[in-house]
Amino acid sequence: MYKKEFHVLIKYCFLKGKNTVEAKTWLDAEFPDTAAPKSAMKYWYTKFRRSEMSTEDGENSGRPKDVVTEENI
Repeated sequence: MYKKEFHVLIKYCFLKGKNTVEAKTWLDAEFPDTAAPKSAMKYWYTKFRRSEMSTEDGENSGRPKDVVTEENI
């Protein structure tokens, strides 16, 4: 299952009033091979509690994967 789909399922559990333990238990039972890790559950619940209801991953800042400069050519 794709990450985006898990984000939506985690949001569904949050809106239904389940806590992270209940949501993790439900996801593990329904999707035993592909369930999200506990840290991801906590991250998304924290995000939803701050009223950030988007299930999209945010933009990552930092160094780009490939940097072309005169020094490394």
